[in-house]
Amino acid sequence: MMFSVFMRSMALLALVLLGAAPAAAAKRVALVLGNSAYRNTPALANPRNDANDMAAALTSLGFDVIKGVDLDKAGMDRHIRDFAERLEGSDVGLFFYAGHGLQVDGQNFLVPVDAELNSGAALDFEMVRLDLIQRTMERESKTNVLFLDACRDNPLARNLARSLGTRSSSIGRGLAAVESGAGTLISFSTQPGNVAQDGKGRNSPFAGALLKQVLVPGEDLSTMLIKVRNDVMASTGNRQVPWEHSALRARFYFSVPPTAAAPPPPSPSQTDFDRQMEITFWSTIKDSKSPAVLRTYLDRYPNGTFAGLAKVMIDQLEKDAAAHASGDRAAPKQAEKPAQTASLPPPPANLTASPGSPPAELTRSLQKELARVGCDPGEADGKWGEHGRHALEEFARRTKIALATEEPTPAALDAVTAQKGRICPLQCGHAQREVDGKCVAVPGTRERRPSETRRVERRQREHKDSTAGKTCWSNDRWQAMVPCSDPRSNGRVAF
Repeated sequence: MMFSVFMRSMALLALVLLGAAPAAAAKRVALVLGNSAYRNTPALANPRNDANDMAAALTSLGFDVIKGVDLDKAGMDRHIRDFAERLEGSDVGLFFYAGHGLQVDGQNFLVPVDAELNSGAALDFEMVRLDLIQRTMERESKTNVLFLDACRDNPLARNLARSLGTRSSSIGRGLAAVESGAGTLISFSTQPGNVAQDGKGRNSPFAGALLKQVLVPGEDLSTMLIKVRNDVMASTGNRQVPWEHSALRARFYFSVPPTAAAPPPPSPSQTDFDRQMEITFWSTIKDSKSPAVLRTYLDRYPNGTFAGLAKVMIDQLEKDAAAHASGDRAAPKQAEKPAQTASLPPPPANLTASPGSPPAELTRSLQKELARVGCDPGEADGKWGEHGRHALEEFARRTKIALATEEPTPAALDAVTAQKGRICPLQCGHAQREVDGKCVAVPGTRERRPSETRRVERRQREHKDSTAGKTCWSNDRWQAMVPCSDPRSNGRVAF
């Protein structure tokens, strides 16, 4: 009896392995990109998670995965070139992108994290054309699948619209419809001309639904995308409708197509078969580091043998992700670089403070960096006072970066360190003017005698004492009144 049960189990295992053999033997290459940390527009919450989870899922399905997260233009070009090289002689090519995208004159572009889009030429030099990736895939692979979660509302499109002027009408909403070549399917997170949601959970609505379906064995891609569409429409109240254009020439399976299965063994019990399928499914995903991938087991086997273990693993992974996210929140949002009024030396590489830096070290580093960009914080003594606050306020005002100025923070230090040139104008003394970033004497004017200098300094001290705690009129045309101690004050008391 025991021998009979053992033989039936071995036959079932052979069935699964034989069914998986065609997919495993095929050369399948995937490029997975996710851009979240945009430098010139607010960051997106989910593309980084979407890319990491999708890469883990595709790796477990036997794909040769190239993953890139938060890439600038040069980084995206390198990953696409590597993808093109690995596609040679492949059976299947897959491309997944999450992040910002836009369309201009019906042409779709993917947006690297360093894009600024301040001119029409930026389309050629700062962006990545989607049709370039599609042509490369169709040239090298027999079957190609593209997933584009890039229809999010893009604030950078407004920069481009301003630079194009009367031609701004060529900028469309969301992504444009694209026709696929023979053997290619292109799946968009929403319909052409519409924008998709980034989502409030770990993944976007589209990526979350896709991850849920991609690991289900024996389901072809077309059937899977119908379920993805229904899930996304349900989660967004029908505001987002995933859309695809397909010219596939055969059914495509991510794992174990039923047509590849051998004939069933003689009369195995249904219980044994279900049990073996559960074990095989668990073996496929148990090493994943993605909670979304592990949840696919709980969705399919809520009371399965490994349900308790799956819940523990998901809980631990989510705790690790939360701890990592708390560190990520300290990373600054990069702002648009202001016009440089004078060139300055690059920031020292060792000044970036870690979350555990001592307050005095962090303060001293921030004071040195503020002085480097021309915003005088006073002596770099590691003590944060009124001079430092005014200097940081002036920096934030001129760069248009929202920063807390009451106390030094790692975010403030990173924001100042990121600037390569002078931010605050050079303040020159009497009978001096700025020339090439330095104060030089104005020809034809005499310097003050020491006695005159002492009188001026005494009057300044007396005036400062008399205006302490008061508000004065400002020399800054953008702000009418400032504290009398502020360098922008003209000395005339307002109240």
